[in-house]
Amino acid sequence: MSEPLIPVFDLGGVFVDWNPMYLFRKLFDTEEEAQWFMDEICTPAWNLEFDAGEIYAEGVAKLITRFPRYWREIQAFDLRWKETFNGFFQGTIDIHNELIEQELPTFAITNFSWEKWVSCLSEWPFLEKFDGVVVSGLEGLVKPDARIYKLFCDRYGLAPDSCVFIDDSEPNVVSARKFGMHAIHHTSPEQTRKELIALGLPLKS
Repeated sequence: MSEPLIPVFDLGGVFVDWNPMYLFRKLFDTEEEAQWFMDEICTPAWNLEFDAGEIYAEGVAKLITRFPRYWREIQAFDLRWKETFNGFFQGTIDIHNELIEQELPTFAITNFSWEKWVSCLSEWPFLEKFDGVVVSGLEGLVKPDARIYKLFCDRYGLAPDSCVFIDDSEPNVVSARKFGMHAIHHTSPEQTRKELIALGLPLKS
């Protein structure tokens, strides 16, 4: 019997409910203002710079020089960063725990600021259960860049086709498949569970 595939998880959108709008809605009076702020000032592309290794204090200071009137709101993205999260997806945590109970190694590849990653370890107990994590901010590579999947496989001595990568971002999934991994586009823990079972992983149906 062949060995089961090795599960490799994304974190944001898979384990944790992350959306900067959770914070921005608290900073502005209307949904429109909060959305404008995310579209024009604290944009997803700007956030990705932290995932690629930018230091928060520096990235925030640079953006404030461009938009000084929004210094309070921009600074909040650093100081109140934990408010961009709205709890965990218990269904994914359950999948992870079941895989660990079956003595399967589990890993993660995450687009994440290295500073913020370290700050979550005490609050997200599932993090320490992984056998290894690749954090984009420490590597200077962000998904969907295929080099991050290569770095992961090289570091842990795994063949791409021995892994199944689970991510809520379609471009990341497409890139992982092109690199040679099995991959699941995560839309819900229930769907991911079904797809993992179909791939032969030892989970309760």
